[in-house]
Amino acid sequence: MMEEDSRPLLSSGYTGESYSHRGSTDSLDFKPKRPFHVEPRNIVDDDPQERVSAEAAILNSRLHYYSRLTGSSDRVLSPPNHVIPQPEEIYIYSPLGTAFKIADSEHASKNPSIITIFAIWNTMMGTSILSIPWGIKQAGFTLGIIILVFTGLLMLYCCYIVLKSPKQITCKNTSDWEFPDVCRHYFGKFGQWSSLVFSMVSLIGAMVVYWVLMSNFLYNTGQFIYNYAHNVNMSDSEFGTNGSDRVICPYPDTKPGGNDSTITLCLSSGGGNSSDSSSFEHYWSKSNTIPLYLIILLLPLLCFRSASFFARFTFLGTISVVYLIVLVTIKAVRLGFHLEFHWFDAAQFYVPEFRLLFPQLTGVLTLAFFIHNCIITLMKSNKNQEKNVRDLSVAYLLVGLTYLYVGVLIFAAFPSPPLFKDCIEPNFLDNFPSSDVMVFVARTFLLFQMITVYPLLGYLVRVQIMGQIFGNHYPSFFHIFALNIVIVASGVLMAKFYPNIGSIIRFSGATCGLALVFVFPALVHMISLKQHGKLSWLSACFHSFLILLGIANLVAQFFM
Repeated sequence: MMEEDSRPLLSSGYTGESYSHRGSTDSLDFKPKRPFHVEPRNIVDDDPQERVSAEAAILNSRLHYYSRLTGSSDRVLSPPNHVIPQPEEIYIYSPLGTAFKIADSEHASKNPSIITIFAIWNTMMGTSILSIPWGIKQAGFTLGIIILVFTGLLMLYCCYIVLKSPKQITCKNTSDWEFPDVCRHYFGKFGQWSSLVFSMVSLIGAMVVYWVLMSNFLYNTGQFIYNYAHNVNMSDSEFGTNGSDRVICPYPDTKPGGNDSTITLCLSSGGGNSSDSSSFEHYWSKSNTIPLYLIILLLPLLCFRSASFFARFTFLGTISVVYLIVLVTIKAVRLGFHLEFHWFDAAQFYVPEFRLLFPQLTGVLTLAFFIHNCIITLMKSNKNQEKNVRDLSVAYLLVGLTYLYVGVLIFAAFPSPPLFKDCIEPNFLDNFPSSDVMVFVARTFLLFQMITVYPLLGYLVRVQIMGQIFGNHYPSFFHIFALNIVIVASGVLMAKFYPNIGSIIRFSGATCGLALVFVFPALVHMISLKQHGKLSWLSACFHSFLILLGIANLVAQFFM
């Protein structure tokens, strides 16, 4: 009898709206639960001795009756919707006959504005922060700052459109809608599937960047440990500055402005011999072996059925970003500022303030400020819904200030002369040697953070793709394994043949931004205004200009 009571009353396998989710253990539909509706006057208090009324017991028996019928293959016998209580009317029913109302979990999960703001900041702060100094260098110092501010404001406005888009639809209940649902409402299946595809571009692009960075961090971490254990001094093998706060130029022969000669790399070793070193370099290669080693660790993690374990380590992201800000501050104080303003012409050590390569920065910033595919979900947990716009604006302000702080300080503090500003790498940590202790700690923090976040990104990809195609987040192990093989292979290939995170970020950012930042939000907003008779020529021209900006941003990436 107890075993029978422990089984769900209603199976989601053949019921109404949840039919497409059969077999999914991650479904949030309330129908698979043990629903029990009791009128308010019949709800007992905390006294477990009180009994539910006869009316409630009859309803419970009716639900038991329907649950027996659901064992049939005929879906006509599924419980009708009017029998299933609403989520706010679900109560826990014990075998003793008592009923207790479930606590309002939605209300309990509401966060104050300050928590919501920092949740958005923490979500938006990704790997793009490492490429901001490189992007500013590509655009020129002055133009880079202008573009960063302008792009941040533009992305904020488009995010605001996405946030309010469900509320503009008055003919349907959109309380649980996400932006793909809005796109489906306006553009049908094309809107739903295209928004899914571009969302996948941003997620898989981020996973590829993570793989490249994890290969980089793992390589430098191992190099640091090996050099320390074998008393190897790399100072003579790297072109860079001298002193305790050493800055290097990894590829000096490819930089304009001087030093066209090939740098001879030689090891100055106090202990180990050359054969040991060459053997280590053979098995510990940034592009040849490290990306393959990561498969052993990360492929099994991607196949986990649930990603809840890894979600507990999201605090590492905040710690990593805070530590990066501290690291940048300390390095800038020790190195000092090295700035000369050359507005249009390049000097020997300085790039001009305005460069034609600026679309590379706009592509990076499109992904750096991208949160449009999950902003509705994040804002649902805000306790003060009337302050959503203010909190979103404050969050974008904090993100923009963080990017400005890191980008400006790294560019200004880069020692030029003797090095060239063009030496700034797409991952600015590469401009510091593997022997730098503070940078070693930063790389270690980021490595562990990415190892925990990577399975979460894979889980999001799996849920969206498998949910749309099969109606089940986990159709089978072989489906998930095949998908993970494709994702991992893309990361390995990019880490081996094109480990330039700046270019990967700008292409993926411009691609996903075209649809989810510029085209769909602008079209949705114009259609909504037209339906309400409020669309003006000025608004139509401005939002059409946004669409043209998105197209130009993507096309320009192929000419840089």
